[in-house]
Amino acid sequence: MSAAAPEQRPVRFGILGCASIARKVARAMLLAPGAAVTAVGSRSEEKARLFAADNGLPAAGLRLHGSYEALLDDPNVDAVYLPLPTSLHVRWATAAAARGKHVLLEKPTALCAADLDAILAACDAAGVQFMDSTMWMHHPRTAKMREFVDDKDAIGDIKVMNSAFSFRANKDFLQNDIRVKPDLDALGALGDIGWYCIRAILWAVDYELPKTVIALCDPVKNQAGVLLSCGATLYWADGKNATFSCSFLTNLTMDMTLIGTNGTLHVTDFVIPYQEKSAEFSVASKSAFAELHIGWDPLPNKHVVMTDLPQEALMVQEFARLVQKIRDAGGKPEGKWPAITRKTQVVLDAVKASIDKGSEPVEVVS
Repeated sequence: MSAAAPEQRPVRFGILGCASIARKVARAMLLAPGAAVTAVGSRSEEKARLFAADNGLPAAGLRLHGSYEALLDDPNVDAVYLPLPTSLHVRWATAAAARGKHVLLEKPTALCAADLDAILAACDAAGVQFMDSTMWMHHPRTAKMREFVDDKDAIGDIKVMNSAFSFRANKDFLQNDIRVKPDLDALGALGDIGWYCIRAILWAVDYELPKTVIALCDPVKNQAGVLLSCGATLYWADGKNATFSCSFLTNLTMDMTLIGTNGTLHVTDFVIPYQEKSAEFSVASKSAFAELHIGWDPLPNKHVVMTDLPQEALMVQEFARLVQKIRDAGGKPEGKWPAITRKTQVVLDAVKASIDKGSEPVEVVS
């Protein structure tokens, strides 16, 4: 009998900043095979200690750092998860890459494509893996939906796409959250939740960039000029179109609809499934009116996809696998993830430009 392959060393993560989203990802790192949290860095050691205690991070071997620099200098960290405000991403993501740390970056990844390019160039120069933390990409439902999207018989050619993500923010959020502060997260709702809508649309067309975007009229901004509610329509040269809307002002909604020549795919919780262990979507294929137009025939089919690990843990697991390949086997970083991030950012930039120009058409430049 051949000897069993040695178990790979886990990827040692440092969490750079103690934002609320970091709690969810810290839990994911505890659940994900191949990952371990070895360090937490905050602007004070006490804040790092509180974060570790509140999130059940094992004290044994955990290093607590009272500055971001100290965490990046920690030799026991392979990769950093970076949930800082968007305006700090360039500084700290490039610093992490320069110190040889792999970068799992919270979205929106940058305030503009030029800033993102600086981050990606730093990762490229250092030979480290980059991935953004768009978690739904890693849910097995997403792979199952891809099978239908690619099925020309079931769906055909996708012609129309709609996506919406909103939640009703409370008064405290609208006054104090970093996502409404122009110096921290200047993209507001567009960056925080519009990112997901744009990603869903690009995912549906296998990341073919649209030719033009036109922002929806009369976006809602706060007194500081940060977007609270907005949207846009995207146009492709071959006649495809997509519309999305995102808002901090309306009920929690996460819809994606893809309409093809032969079928329609609907999902109503695409960013965060209603339940952690199962997720649904529906497909209506070759739909027609029933006799006398009193119903549909055939009816749509519902598909349920189960998962043992939540999507954020699957994201961490995949990122860790890519890092292990580089660290332990001399592999090269996977280029798919930065390419997808950049396309999302480029479309987001065009939407922002159209908003700033009063909903004028803006060409998407790759």
